[in-house]
Amino acid sequence: MEEVLNKEEILANFQQITAIEDIGIALSHLESTGWDLETAVRIAILMDGNENESISIVDNDQSVIEVAGPSTSTQSELTFNIRFKKDLITIKLSELQTVGELKQLIMKKTSVPVCRQNLKMNNIPIRSMQSDSTKLKALNFNSNDINLELTDISNDGELGIAADIIPISPTSNSNGNYQLRIYLTNENRYLNLNFAPSKTLLEIKNDVFAVLKTPVRFQVWEGWPSNATNDSKLSDLDIDHIHCLQLTCTGSDSASASSSSIRTIGETLEIDSDSDSIEFEDATADEDMFTEEGVQPNRLKHLIEDGIEDTVLGSLQFVSNYRERYGVGPTFFEGSLEDALKTAYTAKSAKDRKLLAIYLHHDNSVLSNVFCGQLLGNENIIKLLNENYILFGWDLTFESNKNLFLSSLTASATDSASLQIRNMAINQFPIILIIRKFRGMCEIADIIHGNINRDELYIHLMMNSDAFNEQMKIDIREENERAARESLLLEQQQAYQESLLADRAKEEERLRLEKMMENERQKQESELADKLAKKEADRRDAENSLPPEPTNDCTQQITKIRFRKPTGDFIERKFTVDTQLKVLLNFSKANGFSPEDFKIISSFPRRDLTTIDSANTLKQLNLYPQETLILEER
Repeated sequence: MEEVLNKEEILANFQQITAIEDIGIALSHLESTGWDLETAVRIAILMDGNENESISIVDNDQSVIEVAGPSTSTQSELTFNIRFKKDLITIKLSELQTVGELKQLIMKKTSVPVCRQNLKMNNIPIRSMQSDSTKLKALNFNSNDINLELTDISNDGELGIAADIIPISPTSNSNGNYQLRIYLTNENRYLNLNFAPSKTLLEIKNDVFAVLKTPVRFQVWEGWPSNATNDSKLSDLDIDHIHCLQLTCTGSDSASASSSSIRTIGETLEIDSDSDSIEFEDATADEDMFTEEGVQPNRLKHLIEDGIEDTVLGSLQFVSNYRERYGVGPTFFEGSLEDALKTAYTAKSAKDRKLLAIYLHHDNSVLSNVFCGQLLGNENIIKLLNENYILFGWDLTFESNKNLFLSSLTASATDSASLQIRNMAINQFPIILIIRKFRGMCEIADIIHGNINRDELYIHLMMNSDAFNEQMKIDIREENERAARESLLLEQQQAYQESLLADRAKEEERLRLEKMMENERQKQESELADKLAKKEADRRDAENSLPPEPTNDCTQQITKIRFRKPTGDFIERKFTVDTQLKVLLNFSKANGFSPEDFKIISSFPRRDLTTIDSANTLKQLNLYPQETLILEER
């Protein structure tokens, strides 16, 4: 069995290097050289008239293997220093040779098949080396001494689904042939097969049976156009010359059939379209294998059922069915797209905002299951998405659901994104849209297609997250500066209000005191007025109560009383000596000198008459024939 495997491997490599499709011619070259690949390649190249080309491999032990004739002196020589694991491999080639020739020499020295070679420069994949027919000169290296890193995709656990790391066979497009890249779900690997345009789908199934030993009735295919039937020819189908498919082997003997496969991972097998296929008992597979939309009767239900009318309900269906189908995965937002946008970008603080990522699924894309299972199921990618993104998911398999989503996207975000998605082919899905909001407008920051590997997806997500975080740093700084200004303004306003309240309180206190003083003044004035009125009334009463002043012809004894005012001037009146003291006091009161306010002092003996019994007569008080009394304010 090992010898058969080696010959099959040598045959496939010989056909890929020499571009000889005819298996009979290829076998004649190999058998004539005893299956010596180098000798057979040299003979084939010489017979093809390319005797001037030269290829040499220089290992770190400086041993040289010559594959062809002498090199042309006019051609510039490129030296590739390739680091693989712990070894350094040096390969010298003419700049007019191709990428495919470089990869073949790498395979010879490292035993890494071409399809599993991932070449990087400065840890970045070289996308310009996708096509094996590209001349080395066209890569425009900065110098003739190139340092590359080589990794074996299978050893790194990658599936090799990205277009930049799956090599294109030189024979796949040179003569119109189709290369089918078939992902074997049971074995977690790829099988690359080349077919002529005249091949029918049934013939392809039979050829796959010849390789995998899986009967046609146990082959479950995904990725064919919806109108494909077993009688359809490749040339009649609307597919690219390099087309991706997915094959699941079912039935009780599928495991053993897969394990008996004689092809290595990623190997390109040339199948002669003119050779007669062996007829198998199940060659007439049921036409139902190509039902509408490519959905198999036994496959899991769609992530969103057909004709959903509400985006919230569709989102809940998507999350539930995604978990049921794929198990582990990132956390999807449950709600409408509009709510997802608000959650991502309308957080009160800039530090709480996140990028919006929209995962768009399509069950008819061969890449969908691999993308969900291998990439979105990766622990590091899950952590990155959950920490830095609001992730919204939707299934575009049905046209009705696609239209509903695009309407929601146009209303909530941007119509430019809707136009791009509407025009995408099925094989471009799944995709992740990165939506960012800048100056109030939503725009597409990045579109990540499903044909990339895990590292590239992580790099895409990380780069978008880093760019968003840098913008958020600016927003956070502006937010902090705005908060500081608002805080200062608030403090100033608060201080102003406090000052205003204090001034208002002072003013109110001043007004209160003034009002109190005014009330007191009015009270005093009122009391004084009352007092004056009372005094005036008392004065009038006193004046009215005075007897007439005696005349000169009065027969009674008369005394003359003089009152000296506090101002020094005098008032005087005549009284009869038998007049009581109270009349004298009333006279004083009638002239404005009430005994309550003024003392009436006699000079000799000195005494206050207001304190003496007012019933005494003037004679009794010895106030005759005349007397001067002093009015003294109390």
